[in-house]
Amino acid sequence: MSDIEKINSVCKEALVKAIPSQKERRETTIFSRKITEKLRKELRQTGIEANVKVQGSIAKDTWLAGEKDIDIFILLPRTHTRDDFPRVLDVVKSVAGKNWLEAYAEHPYIEAKIDGYTVDFVPSFKIAKAEEAKSSVDRTPLHTQYVQRHLDEKIKDEVRLLKRFMHGTGTYGAEIKIGGFSGYLCEILTLYYGSFYETLIAASKWRRKEIVDINEYYKGAEDDAKKIFQDNLIVVDPVDRGRNVASAVRECKLNEFIAATRWFLRNPRLNFFYPDKARPLSVEELSRIMSQRGSTLVFLKFRTAKAVPDILWGQLYKSQKALRNMIERYDFDVIRDGVWSDEEATNVFLFELNSRFLPSVKRHLGPPLEKNEDCERFLHKHLESEKTISGPYVEGDRWIVETRRLYTDVASLLKDQLKDSGSELGVANLISEALSVHFEILTDTEIADLYQADSGFAEFLTEYLSGRPRWLR
Repeated sequence: MSDIEKINSVCKEALVKAIPSQKERRETTIFSRKITEKLRKELRQTGIEANVKVQGSIAKDTWLAGEKDIDIFILLPRTHTRDDFPRVLDVVKSVAGKNWLEAYAEHPYIEAKIDGYTVDFVPSFKIAKAEEAKSSVDRTPLHTQYVQRHLDEKIKDEVRLLKRFMHGTGTYGAEIKIGGFSGYLCEILTLYYGSFYETLIAASKWRRKEIVDINEYYKGAEDDAKKIFQDNLIVVDPVDRGRNVASAVRECKLNEFIAATRWFLRNPRLNFFYPDKARPLSVEELSRIMSQRGSTLVFLKFRTAKAVPDILWGQLYKSQKALRNMIERYDFDVIRDGVWSDEEATNVFLFELNSRFLPSVKRHLGPPLEKNEDCERFLHKHLESEKTISGPYVEGDRWIVETRRLYTDVASLLKDQLKDSGSELGVANLISEALSVHFEILTDTEIADLYQADSGFAEFLTEYLSGRPRWLR
């Protein structure tokens, strides 16, 4: 069997599992119609003039089997303002039931759990062209209309293959937690290249600042596009030449996708689309592997109030970066770090260090001898300092002093720096508030209780210790 025959065989098998069944289509259609009609009726009775429409992959018929996410847009005439949104959302809340959260992007929207579906209710303005948009979400119906006009049944299935491949390789989803490819981006890429296979062939050869311009807005002016868009992948929005559809794709996710396409084209297998879930290590295996690494795993565990995932993950990533920077500022060598959340209450930052402890003495380089005034200030500072352990002394052409470290234990460092919430370190507000109430610092196997109690965390830590994407296994 040739390589292309192997790829076709795998894709055929993957597609069978990716297409929603007739039963699933019927149930989703009935639910969507019921909820939109109910909301439309309630809005009308409240005196609010609006169109209520399903958007996203459901409307475009590019959704995958098992997906339970539905986007419902409440389209207000442009004569309205954002001041009308609270009235709209009050009606949405009455329709959504009890299990909902109010979230904020450019403006508020409601995320609700209803009958096993996750429904985003998004107020927006009805526009005819992108230039009329008052916020980015106003373009969404234009995206839906564009894709509906250009997709046929064959291309829909090609889109499903690309989405499923990205799901399997961990690169699908523009939400902040993932930082990957959106559904609309998958649709535009498939339309541009013509098929799933051709998209993978092209992506395997992408270079930095690759341009995909399906409407040829920048034909012959690619350098202008690269100046306008500062991202590593530029996919010009066909309904708005001033927008990059790929702007939310983080560099690491772009590179992971490129790497996965190259490996798949050489080694086509179904697990690129449907990888096996990691089998969590036993506590004994966990302990053995941690010991073999010879490093120190430091866990910062805390609880937050429930928040919309995009808000929560944005603050988690910001805080993770701030804490890593602080740890490294005190000379601890961070090998790798990670963050986990159950998106309900429990959150964990993980920092893997070469060592939990550092020696008390720290070598500090002074100025070169040729800089007389700097040398004098250096000597005055360190000759009388209680932190000076040894020196100052001349080595080579400069002064050297050995000083006492402020922190020799990373656990003590974290406890001390976070005792007042860590906001001054750059920790985000939601996380800072949680840390001001309570947090735990755990090292290595001290995390065993949470590992045994929460299968999601156990899977995360197992994946972390493996360090290998599932499609390489």
